[in-house]
Amino acid sequence: MIAFGPVPSRRLGKSLGINNIPDKVCSYACVYCQIGRTIKMEVERRAFYNPELILKEAKEKIEKARAKGEHVDYITFVPDGEPTLDINLGKEAELLKELGIPLAILTNSSLIWRKDVRKDLLKFDFVSLKLDAVSKGLWRKIDRPHKSLKLDEILDGMLEFRKEFKGKLVTETMLIDGVDYGDEFEKIAEFLKKLKPDIAYIAIPTRPPAEKWVKPASEETINRAFQIFAKALGSDRVEYLIGYEGNAFAFTGNVEEDLLSITSVHPMREDAVEDFLKKANADWSVVEKLLKEGKIIELEYEGRKFYMRRLKSRNL
Repeated sequence: MIAFGPVPSRRLGKSLGINNIPDKVCSYACVYCQIGRTIKMEVERRAFYNPELILKEAKEKIEKARAKGEHVDYITFVPDGEPTLDINLGKEAELLKELGIPLAILTNSSLIWRKDVRKDLLKFDFVSLKLDAVSKGLWRKIDRPHKSLKLDEILDGMLEFRKEFKGKLVTETMLIDGVDYGDEFEKIAEFLKKLKPDIAYIAIPTRPPAEKWVKPASEETINRAFQIFAKALGSDRVEYLIGYEGNAFAFTGNVEEDLLSITSVHPMREDAVEDFLKKANADWSVVEKLLKEGKIIELEYEGRKFYMRRLKSRNL
């Protein structure tokens, strides 16, 4: 099945997925990949499906969705491998634009050093670039790239793309346990300052990963990354993607639900929680209850207290 959904996405609303790469052809063999181990490591672009077939399948899915009264916010290339390996990507984007729905793509960034790939990506309205590390050792350990790829070229390609791209650009940094990040977050933050993404997402694996030893990073690690990235970009441009369903920042009138919703996207400083509770005519006992139930966790960073939703997926 090439077209699937639409499925709910916090980043993209209701998204119709396009699987333009067969399972699992990729330029990386990421240790945390939630599709499984890479079957074929490739870096040369080639044709996989007929672009007309992709358009036909997408059209049919959209018609079915609309018949059920469902809205499609984005058509998103989110395949079982690396989408930019598809040499017909630009042609497919042009055909799908006829449907009048914004186009998104989630790429691991590995081929963005190529001019033809950047040209194809310019046809999208929303581009998500993977940025797990800017140091070669960590990049090789986490993303396990094809041996011909060079990290410096990829990072330069991302900056080149940013100069030309007028749509919404986001980055995604996956954090896992058992990795010594050292000062890597500071280094990534420096790069993010140059790249100027609209949002820098911090993610963790939420489904079984390719390698059994992989676990999500701890709440402390995630909070440290958030604070360092936020210092570089501003806290309104850094968000978690930690696998909680529900409508983030949806104020339901239920104080507990709202606190859990917000702290699954951003850590909240103690004074911000106090302000929130005042507005909701509630007191600190709400926080104590959530702490006791193990639904949120209290963290300390640079002498300040923060509150974050506990990661259920730590038990993977």
